[in-house]
Amino acid sequence: MIKSWDYLNEYKFLKYKIDSSITKVLKSGTLFFGDENKKFEKNFLKINKSKYGVAVGSGTDALILSLKALNIGINDEVITVANTAIPTAAAIKNVGAKIKFIDVGPDYLIDVKKIQSAITKKTKAIIPVHLYGQACEMNKIMNIAKEYKLKIIEDCAQAQGAEYDNVKVGNFGDTGCFSFYPTKILGAYGDGGFIVTSNFKIYKKLKRLSFYGLEQNDKKKWWNNKYFSVESGINSRLSEVQASILNVKLNMLEKFISQRRFLAKIYDNEISNKDIIKPYENVNNRHVYHLYVVAHRQRDLVLNKLKKQNIFLSIQYPYPLHKMKAYKNENSSVKLKNCETFSKKIFSLPIYPYLEKNKINKIIKTLNDL
Repeated sequence: MIKSWDYLNEYKFLKYKIDSSITKVLKSGTLFFGDENKKFEKNFLKINKSKYGVAVGSGTDALILSLKALNIGINDEVITVANTAIPTAAAIKNVGAKIKFIDVGPDYLIDVKKIQSAITKKTKAIIPVHLYGQACEMNKIMNIAKEYKLKIIEDCAQAQGAEYDNVKVGNFGDTGCFSFYPTKILGAYGDGGFIVTSNFKIYKKLKRLSFYGLEQNDKKKWWNNKYFSVESGINSRLSEVQASILNVKLNMLEKFISQRRFLAKIYDNEISNKDIIKPYENVNNRHVYHLYVVAHRQRDLVLNKLKKQNIFLSIQYPYPLHKMKAYKNENSSVKLKNCETFSKKIFSLPIYPYLEKNKINKIIKTLNDL
């Protein structure tokens, strides 16, 4: 059987290192805020070339905490896209703000030309989603944000290591939010997330908000190291076990990305069926191929034929957010032509680093024989 994603092959190769790292944590007696977490935060920032950052409980929490840290809430509007994972929209709703959905371009990324027409007096932020592993046009987005005095929260959940104009994603906006969900390029074996920022005040606020609003390690305050909340926060922390797993895999991040790009090149070169629309890498981009998303006008028929060959593929995402019951009242009159069209045609080919060559060959042959 061929699945869209499978971590077992990866675990087989990394088993000794991962098992050893977990055992070390369990024997240490520290399950939160220990050495593994400190090591991971330091090394993640170094690899991502970011100034400040905090590890949190999930990518969703990273978005929610960013919105809170930037004082975005009730009656505020946040511009984003509808062809993304639910957490992007869920985070906005969780802080009480309103979502302004706009359409995407042929690369599945936010259509920069449509941003300005969506801005109102209530607009406070834009969340560009670096979807499938490719960065949005951040220079243009940042220029718009500067003109209208808007905050930028980069959703980097699917784009760890991606670059725009030689700058790694997450380093353009006020904050950059990452996810370590197991399927991600840098995946834990559970939930996890990270927020980067170049602003020290935002960083300090994120640290407080992620742990009940407690001021941490401030020697100037009388409540230092006491259970004293200075503002209302939430509980969002990365466990030592997950941090230890991520520390093992962080050293292999570039290898993972190189393998994904290598597999993408195989698909690019060897899928010859003209009815299959393949993705492409934009100029000034380094695509990391979290997903290799293709399109076909008879998608469901294609997927059924693949199933008969024991190939089970995924669709990211079959329903645009603005069509879901939970979010259909958010600027419901807007027309998102590309987003809606793509959702009926797209599906994802397996592209995880430990995917065997014989499985790739079978997928390509099946698609070419359609």
